[in-house]
Amino acid sequence: MDKQSIAQLMHENHQKFISKLSALSDTDFEYKPAVKWTAGQQLEHIIKSVKPVVTAFSVPLFLLKMKFGLTNRPSKTYEELVEKYLGVLEKNKGYAIPKKFAPDYIGTHQRKRKLAYLDTLVLKLNRKANRLSEKDLDTYILPHPVMGKLTLREMLYFTAYHVQHHEVQIAQNLSLPQ
Repeated sequence: MDKQSIAQLMHENHQKFISKLSALSDTDFEYKPAVKWTAGQQLEHIIKSVKPVVTAFSVPLFLLKMKFGLTNRPSKTYEELVEKYLGVLEKNKGYAIPKKFAPDYIGTHQRKRKLAYLDTLVLKLNRKANRLSEKDLDTYILPHPVMGKLTLREMLYFTAYHVQHHEVQIAQNLSLPQ
């Protein structure tokens, strides 16, 4: 998938997520089944996940190379990356999410502002990724907390998929008895 296609997918997936969360009732937005996250917390987690990717895509490439090195393999396809992520989740059930990605409570009074902020982050990420070449996306790497080193392209794939994953979790949580 080329960078324009990735940008489109990332934008569409995040817009769908933003629309779904905007449409939730206040009760559903704050509903917390047992040990699961509220929709607001899912939103906060997505923001905390996208923000460092935006920061990484803002760093000069030579610094990424110095800190993380270069890849020694071709980038996975979108489907391969999703399959790897789901496999890692399945294998690591009970995985403790790093504290920096753990969501704070987000009430309905913060919803509109947080959704607008997520939209801004995704737009920034797409602009920054667009400045890089296709080769850059397949050469430079970033660490992922559970999947190890990913190429920049794979990190964009992850970002596009991750929001869908959490959208599904919200739908599943809301189908639980309230």
